[in-house]
Amino acid sequence: MKLRVGVVGIGDAWESRHRPALRALSDRFEVRAVTSEVSARSERAAREFNAVATDGFRTLVTRPDIDAVLALAPEWYGSLPIFAACDAGKAVFSAAELAADPSQARAIRDRVVASGIAFMAEFPRRQAPATLRLKELIATKLGKPRLLFCHMRTLFDPPSGRLKHRAVANSSTRHLMELVDWCRYVVGSDPSSVQGVRHQSNVDASEDDYQMLSLDFSGPGELATGPLAHVSCGRYMPQGWSEAIAFRPPAALQVCCENGIAFVDMPSQLVWFDKAGQHMESLESERPIGEQMFMTFHRAVTSLVRRSSDLEDAYRALAVVLAGQQSARENRRLPIEL
Repeated sequence: MKLRVGVVGIGDAWESRHRPALRALSDRFEVRAVTSEVSARSERAAREFNAVATDGFRTLVTRPDIDAVLALAPEWYGSLPIFAACDAGKAVFSAAELAADPSQARAIRDRVVASGIAFMAEFPRRQAPATLRLKELIATKLGKPRLLFCHMRTLFDPPSGRLKHRAVANSSTRHLMELVDWCRYVVGSDPSSVQGVRHQSNVDASEDDYQMLSLDFSGPGELATGPLAHVSCGRYMPQGWSEAIAFRPPAALQVCCENGIAFVDMPSQLVWFDKAGQHMESLESERPIGEQMFMTFHRAVTSLVRRSSDLEDAYRALAVVLAGQQSARENRRLPIEL
């Protein structure tokens, strides 16, 4: 079955991930309409897929020739396309972050559940070949995770206005959500408590150049007996420092397990050690992440089993991030209530 889709928003990952995946999966997806903040980009993408450039997301979502909506960028309208898709009964693939306000995030989750649509949140690290292989090794050779170190370093670009400030804040939350979800997926459970740390930027006092969350996956009433994950996101290197940015980047994920240790670099590099020594695996021959995610979304829409678990995962990751930010403000470890 070929899904007729409408693209809402053309973001940073369009050229590297979304566009090539839609091209490669042309036997499963047919792009019928495109809309974004920049009309020129909408028209260019529409021409490439022989689609129509619409003047707004509501016009796109309500088209009768659209089966599903691909919300691929967190533009000014935020979660409104998701609500519109719920009203129209259209499935949603969302690369945009949930609302930063917990009550609004709950409203999105409740609306999606009530509408009965298929929903998939974009968590590319879950679908990365290296992550899938790591899960296999944990189950067969490495044993249960004990310590996880997960770091992301992004470029620093001084804010130039209120909209820029909001975009940076939302981007930081989104990055932390993805890293938290990655750790949750690798461990296979939810953290019970979080300790947050932040470092204020010396350029803009309203921004952070570093955030860290310490996630304790111990059981209720316990502390530091289960897996412990340190998740961090830094924006401390200016864009002009190209040599410094490329110098010794840390592994995206380091996992210390019962029987060994693994180092993961997105999307397909995995190095792991056990008593037998070092093992290097390159998984370049696997399908790219974009194709993996869109194939999963296609199965979710065309199957008889409704899929909305990713929305619950996104909501839980957001709750952990917000609890960590509150912890940093109050300077104390907080329990996580999901």
